[in-house]
Amino acid sequence: MPEASVLIVDDEAAIRDMVAAALEVAGFRCLRAENARTAYALIVDEQPDLVLLDWMMPEVSGIEFLRRLRRDERSAELPVILLTAKAEEDNLVQGLDAGADDYVTKPFSPRELIARVRALLRRRDLGQQDAPIRVQGLIYDPVSHHVSIHGQAVAMGPTEFRLLGFFLTHQDRVYSRDQILNHVWGGNVYMDERTVDVHIRRLRKALGDHDRLVQTVRGAGYRFSEKLAES
Repeated sequence: MPEASVLIVDDEAAIRDMVAAALEVAGFRCLRAENARTAYALIVDEQPDLVLLDWMMPEVSGIEFLRRLRRDERSAELPVILLTAKAEEDNLVQGLDAGADDYVTKPFSPRELIARVRALLRRRDLGQQDAPIRVQGLIYDPVSHHVSIHGQAVAMGPTEFRLLGFFLTHQDRVYSRDQILNHVWGGNVYMDERTVDVHIRRLRKALGDHDRLVQTVRGAGYRFSEKLAES
């Protein structure tokens, strides 16, 4: 079985070398880029399985580069973990809204980083389910990675797609934020539960009038249900 490849994008050579050394010991093949231009060329030519992207880079920042990747069909679904020293909630929301699948705040331990990389790659391989799921005009097709409502395509990020898939296959059951993290993001992942709230908001926005299907259960968590939510 071929080893997974990880592209490390950081303008500091010492960080690239440190991260690459840890990942290679864990069995990953590493590619390295010092800027967005080199990184994009490697993405096109080498097609890495995952990108570790530094937020603060000269010329083109990590956030701007991430937005460009999400607009490009060749990289729209590419798993990306942001490496950032920005730990405030507003920065977390900005990174996730730009399309990041996960984030790691500096300084970080190699063990934590490897756990997050493995978890994200496992999540990428999920969703190989069977037939499309239909609910009130909404169609979720895990094979073609397509969502539509009454025949109109619905645009959403890869994390929201996985979150919707989880809800659709676990309807009418209440899940806490921690349980959703474990099911959608994978076990042994160090992530703030606020991440769930951010992606729930993004999923509801993508669903439009169908946002009522994703229901908040006060003091408990969230559920997906066609039944009317209790007040």
